[in-house]
Amino acid sequence: MLTEVADAVRLQEGPPGVRSVLRALRRLAPASTKDISRATGLPVPIVAALGNELRRRGLLTEQRPSRLTPAGLDLVARLGMDLTLDATCTTCDGRELVVPEVLDEAVRRLRAIMETGPAADMAIDQSHCTPETKVRRVLALLTAGALPGGSLLLIGDDDLISLAVAVVGDVLGGPIVERVTVVDISPEILAYVQKVSAGLGTRVETVEHDLRRPLPADLHGGFDVAMTDPPYTPEGARLFLSRAVEGLRPGPAHSVFFSFGGKSPDEMLEVQREIMALGLVTNGYIRNFNEYEGSGILGGVGFFQHLLTTTSTASRQGDYGGPLYTGDKRTRQREYTCVACAAELRVGPGARWTSVAALRADGCPQCGKGPFRPGRLVSVEEETPAADPTASPASAPNAPPAEGPAPSTAPTQASTPTSPRPSWHPPAPEARAALAERAQPYLTRQADERDLPAIGEFEAEIARVSFGEDAVDDPARWASRLGRAMEKSKEGMIVAHRPGEPAVGWCWVSINQNAMTGDRYANFRSLAVAPLDNRADVAELLLTAGLEFCVANGITEVVGRVHVGNVPMRTVYRKFGFDPATLTMKLRLAEESAR
Repeated sequence: MLTEVADAVRLQEGPPGVRSVLRALRRLAPASTKDISRATGLPVPIVAALGNELRRRGLLTEQRPSRLTPAGLDLVARLGMDLTLDATCTTCDGRELVVPEVLDEAVRRLRAIMETGPAADMAIDQSHCTPETKVRRVLALLTAGALPGGSLLLIGDDDLISLAVAVVGDVLGGPIVERVTVVDISPEILAYVQKVSAGLGTRVETVEHDLRRPLPADLHGGFDVAMTDPPYTPEGARLFLSRAVEGLRPGPAHSVFFSFGGKSPDEMLEVQREIMALGLVTNGYIRNFNEYEGSGILGGVGFFQHLLTTTSTASRQGDYGGPLYTGDKRTRQREYTCVACAAELRVGPGARWTSVAALRADGCPQCGKGPFRPGRLVSVEEETPAADPTASPASAPNAPPAEGPAPSTAPTQASTPTSPRPSWHPPAPEARAALAERAQPYLTRQADERDLPAIGEFEAEIARVSFGEDAVDDPARWASRLGRAMEKSKEGMIVAHRPGEPAVGWCWVSINQNAMTGDRYANFRSLAVAPLDNRADVAELLLTAGLEFCVANGITEVVGRVHVGNVPMRTVYRKFGFDPATLTMKLRLAEESAR
């Protein structure tokens, strides 16, 4: 049975990989797919596909979070895996480092810095680490003796570690490094680092450079320590580590701190071979050290490795022009099933959608919704462009996929406009019931005065995400403002909650009238959900309730505004079929111009 399940999803780890999932389910139940991914190191889509295979065999419950059925528990017992002992440190959660209270301020400041910083591009393996992770990386440098003092080279810095070093120094009362140099291709990232670091007292240099070429000569051999979080491919690891080695001073025992995402044993063997080929040796390794915002495939975590140079360390990497990112390396299609309508769709090279992110952004072509459950890998013989489920038999076949985004080491091209989406329809009863099941134990109801403190917090957070330093982020002020709005009408104000407990989510839809045409329309004003294991499902439940309110009131058009930097909200809008209609342009004038 273990072999059959592994074969069904083409699991590279084979039966031992299935055993690891069963063991994690026994120890962590009830456990989300993300929890199991973090415990086993297997990607979230693989864990989800394994879960589906286990359900087909009656070993896993249908409801989520998942539990083993009596048959599953019996199997685990017969496999000798019924022991639930867990020796993981409960203080540091196995990360070996804990952020001390004195640096809580650094975490808060870095969170604010992230909210106004450049957005991550997941197509090129970017996924920003959390502010706590940023501080832990600085603590790792201090614990290893790489800091304070000396010079630090950052090979790519979309995680803004240069600012973390500067902020920690500012909180502690003075710089903890003599020199920080950031090498990155992105003018946006470099400009933001320069802008924020200017007032922090730490010397931060920025160098715009294409890392597919060797480092500039004046950066060779001049640094004590290097750090990098490269694209999650063996080629990316080799290229970025080789540039780190180019920048380090000659000789042994110089440190390279290397962050990377979990891969299969064969893929990790390739990565370790690249490390050995550079003459580096592992001095420390911590699983799940790095936590990322939005890295769903890897369960939002990655490992942290401390490497040391040796007398054999050398970089022989010249110019590089091969594949670099995960998307460049993807060679197989995978089937995904729309949870709402059961349409089967293929994702991967040659298919209509080259990534799951693209499928989520478009929504299901049959019902316009989602989410999508991963299934089997498509065999090479079957890999043909997948047909559009909404197309008639006489329709032309799918066009080849558009050219994907260029690597972060080169400029990207603007995307082409998408065709209009079909009108939104309320979900069928079975789909609505499935959504309610996924969102459990949370329900929706009309908001009232008891919810104002929580709503005030939500609105303040929305303001911070959208407007950064310009935000009105006083929760009490927002609660007062929304209280006055409630006195006029509570219709369209919806909260998600666990019965008897404070609200965990908030949605506000108001009905307005166009002054020029007289047409009635809905204005989608707010959506916010607290951090939950099933946060996306609760957000979908709230938005669905809001749109159902619109339909019940005879509304045929819904509009909403979202700040360009609020990527999560833009993604939600796209998933439900909202199309961009207007663009607000903003220009800041110098203060002396206004005098």
